[in-house]
Amino acid sequence: MHGNDYTESNNKHPSGVVYLVGGGPGDPGLLTLRGLDCLKRADVVVHDRLSNDELLAYAPQAEQIDVGKLPDHHPIPQTQINALLVEKARAGKTVVRLKGGDPFVFGRGGEEAQALAEAGIRFKIVPGVTSAIAVPAYAGIPVTQRGMARSVAFITGHSADSEPLDLNWQALAQGVDTLVFLMGVKSLPVIIASLMEAGRPTGTPVAVIERGTSPRQKVIVGTLSDIQEKAMEIQPPSIIVVGEVVSLHDTLKWFDPAPASK
Repeated sequence: MHGNDYTESNNKHPSGVVYLVGGGPGDPGLLTLRGLDCLKRADVVVHDRLSNDELLAYAPQAEQIDVGKLPDHHPIPQTQINALLVEKARAGKTVVRLKGGDPFVFGRGGEEAQALAEAGIRFKIVPGVTSAIAVPAYAGIPVTQRGMARSVAFITGHSADSEPLDLNWQALAQGVDTLVFLMGVKSLPVIIASLMEAGRPTGTPVAVIERGTSPRQKVIVGTLSDIQEKAMEIQPPSIIVVGEVVSLHDTLKWFDPAPASK
């Protein structure tokens, strides 16, 4: 590990430590070296649904606990996950909380860090490659491009308790070049209608990318006017990209999602 992460004596710190580790967007090769080192040293790995199962092979020595959530179905509430992290750390364990993407990009890592801080538990953040940039990249879509897109916004496409999306649609439609919506498949009709009502041209290119960076990646490209019809069979987890940069997909697509590809 870097620094003195594992040289501190448990006599000085009777409790363990929790590493909030970003596992990347799906391709196991996008795990960071620091994240890999944490997994190899973990006593406990608490992992979610979007972290690639292949990553768990790096921690055969660890107790592995699945706390994954499905859309609109959370069998283990967030409060219980927080309590589990505290419990394991207080038992003196080195805990890896393995999360898909980056812990602090719509990953509830901030909430978990707050719970650990309130409980007096040591924690460290290990950033991960967020799907917000990696999934478009694997589809040949740069989220910024000189002369085309000088700004990008990452936006949740899902509200807690199925409430309507409460977003500043005017600012998003007219003030940001590239919009990247995470967890937005079910909200696609609302996203499209809201952006057009707020003034985004109907001909704006849109891509919907299912299971990006994985062998099952699927990319559907259209415009605000027709993407809903084209993407009817797309399932979560998927990302929606809105902006002129989507027009680069045909030229820059490079990733072969066939299972045999490397």
